[in-house]
Amino acid sequence: MAMTLRLDDEAQAALERIATAEGVSSNEAVRRAVLEYDTNRTSVRDAFIARIVAEDGPLLDRLG
Repeated sequence: MAMTLRLDDEAQAALERIATAEGVSSNEAVRRAVLEYDTNRTSVRDAFIARIVAEDGPLLDRLG
């Protein structure tokens, strides 16, 4: 699926630095960043939920 991405000058410069450092196209750098963000977001969410359950288990049991 094609997509147009508009970046401000700062983000464009950062993307160019990343792509150059990684030796990949800007498109590939964006693709990797999106997938990494999604993985990290899921991991952070899961860790946060696990912490809540561990810390507030008895309270959650009473509310459930």
